[in-house]
Amino acid sequence: MVPPMNDTSYVTVTTTSDSEALAIKLAEMITAARLASCVQFWPIRSVYWWQGKLESGTEFILQCKTRSSLAPALQEFIRSHHPYEVPEIIITPILGGHPPYLAWIDQETSCAAASNITCGCV
Repeated sequence: MVPPMNDTSYVTVTTTSDSEALAIKLAEMITAARLASCVQFWPIRSVYWWQGKLESGTEFILQCKTRSSLAPALQEFIRSHHPYEVPEIIITPILGGHPPYLAWIDQETSCAAASNITCGCV
């Protein structure tokens, strides 16, 4: 059965890092904490305003798949473990998806969801 298109039980949480090493570290920490079932990352080129200057540089974008109920905890986790003064944290609803994949998100984040904290279970 395909979830209704207005179901927002799942989200992707997006952030960026300035290095592949940080992207790996954040991805591993987020996934180990069961705040996301999966974190994917890849290099991007960013052009942005920062402190009154136009900046440009290579970053890595991280996309975390999780339950919408875990998004606030994941946002706080990223904020507290990220070196940026103002890290990008954008939460986007998943409007539908392959039911077995969505069930997998549930399964892999159930420890964090059940305890309502970062549990660190593996």
